[in-house]
Amino acid sequence: MKKTFAIVAFCLSLVGAAFAYVRDWHDLDAVHKHINDAIHEMERARAANHYDMAGHGKKAEDLMRSAERELRLAVDAAKAE
Repeated sequence: MKKTFAIVAFCLSLVGAAFAYVRDWHDLDAVHKHINDAIHEMERARAANHYDMAGHGKKAEDLMRSAERELRLAVDAAKAE
């Protein structure tokens, strides 16, 4: 469970760092790929644990998916400019 929360905290810090140091859409695209990797890791961790962690695992995964969508939209917007 601690590993799951560490992954989520790391991903959310990446999102914050992405917007603080963005120079062009390539930077956001790299963060987007890291978020996707983290989502896949979260899916593996939840499946391996065979329990829901009082709903927190699902909430964490939902937050990462939300971050992924926002980053995808940001990359698309930056490419359009």
